[in-house]
Amino acid sequence: MEVINDLLDYNGLKIIQDSDAFSFSLDSVLLPNFVTINKNINNILDIGCGNGPIPLILSTKTSAYITGVEIQEKISDMAIRSVKLNKLDKQITIINKDINEYANYENTDKYDIITCNPPFFKTTSERHKNDSRYKTIARHEECLTLEQIMKISRKLLKNNGCLGLVHRPERLVEIIELMKKNNIEPKKLQLVYPKKGKEAKMILIEGRKNGKPGLKILEPLIVHLDNGEYSDQVKKCFK
Repeated sequence: MEVINDLLDYNGLKIIQDSDAFSFSLDSVLLPNFVTINKNINNILDIGCGNGPIPLILSTKTSAYITGVEIQEKISDMAIRSVKLNKLDKQITIINKDINEYANYENTDKYDIITCNPPFFKTTSERHKNDSRYKTIARHEECLTLEQIMKISRKLLKNNGCLGLVHRPERLVEIIELMKKNNIEPKKLQLVYPKKGKEAKMILIEGRKNGKPGLKILEPLIVHLDNGEYSDQVKKCFK
């Protein structure tokens, strides 16, 4: 069932969600707060935008034009209606299309920033998939792989343009190898921990097309305090 929720504390923004199909998670809040944004940014692409949390949050941080591409029609429709609900039609466009097809006809060297909260898991067998087809596509590499993301970014990013990803630590080596293979130099990395003393469950990584070598590793991001509350680091990302 669809509901309209507040988008955390972001300037009164609203977002349309459906728990049976798709609801945004912490990943999609951390990424737009991690990626490097400056006043020279003109065009941003969000690959696999879901119901639109990343484009909506980015709109509070930049006046750049933002395009979100989402393969699932129902999910993209929620994003389109969320954009209209927030009167952001002039800044954000949502496109219902396979990003691989979109990249084929889009101009090269167009975007200053590409963001992506991609499917985390390789597709291995039916038993590893979700009962919901919507969630299977969002979480498993059925329609979009890491290698495809890198090839698309290599084509669509401007020279020195930035790719920002949120992903799983166990795929970090693969991510870096594919970045370098596609002339995207890893520049910034942050490990995300559920609590102090626990293993990292997420990574945030940024690379620049044809960038100079040199990787900066940021301080760890701790999600929860021992009492279960969100840390101040995370609370900053909610506003």
